[in-house]
Amino acid sequence: MKVGILFSGGKDSCYALLKAKEKEDVRCLITIVSENMESYMFHTPNIWLASLQAEAIGLPLILEKTEGRKEKELEDLKKAVERAHQEFEIQGIVTGAIQSVYQATRIQRICGELELWCYNPLWLHDPLKLLKEMVEKGFVTLISGVFAEAFAANWLGRIIDKKVIEELEHLQKRYRISPSGEGGEIETTVLDAPFFKKRIEILDYEIKKGNYSGLFFIKKAELREKGRDGGKKE
Repeated sequence: MKVGILFSGGKDSCYALLKAKEKEDVRCLITIVSENMESYMFHTPNIWLASLQAEAIGLPLILEKTEGRKEKELEDLKKAVERAHQEFEIQGIVTGAIQSVYQATRIQRICGELELWCYNPLWLHDPLKLLKEMVEKGFVTLISGVFAEAFAANWLGRIIDKKVIEELEHLQKRYRISPSGEGGEIETTVLDAPFFKKRIEILDYEIKKGNYSGLFFIKKAELREKGRDGGKKE
């Protein structure tokens, strides 16, 4: 089936893309750029990088801007999905939703209105197991936002590996956070994945930290060739 990916550039949408590519005909990425950093629906940290990620992946990207007003932003999402349907003849939408009923139900409603299939390959999977799978498959995932008391500033800019996952598991038990970040605790940016033809290298960044929140803002980045094994090429 021809599908479009709701794409934020974070770990969940990228992993959903990998899952979709195993069975479906992925035609395009769909990214919503919100002016509201506290959007109820959409990932915002480093969203500008989606165009570079799309180039690295080798898929066309549909961008739609929104002011990020609650519920109103869904109209902008619907416009983007309609464009994907018209331009790439998609028959379904793929999301990276894991536990967020708020997001899942609203996307399903839009798909129903447009008579499109809604595919959620990560839905209700164990978040820690998903993180372990991503690391094993070679995802290079940067923590680009933290928004909870459990996270100090030194979490910003870390790459998710086995040690980070162990720490997230501990914080889950202590603070009842969601390791997937679907409670709004963390945001991520994927710099490399098995289906990236090139990797992303950060050239300049800025860290902004407030009370129980912070951002790793990527100011400049570019694509670099990958080694023969698919990893970093020196």
